[in-house]
Amino acid sequence: MLYHAAIEITLRSSILDPQGKATSHALDQLGFEGIEDVRIGKFVELRLEADSAEAAEALTRSACQKLLANEVMEDFAIRITEAAVV
Repeated sequence: MLYHAAIEITLRSSILDPQGKATSHALDQLGFEGIEDVRIGKFVELRLEADSAEAAEALTRSACQKLLANEVMEDFAIRITEAAVV
């Protein structure tokens, strides 16, 4: 079965995010009020074949741990859904 994996990768809260800080400063300069903090991350989508949603998540988690995310500095969250047939 085909699955869609949506992966959000963000810097750990203990890691300084210079891109987020610069974006926060720029938003403030543009007059956006009430934005307390900005963190910038990555979004990765995968279409994969697996026997079950659990197997698709395990495959995706392995890909994140080995390549897509740096677990020393980043956290990741995975959402698995059945892929639409195109």
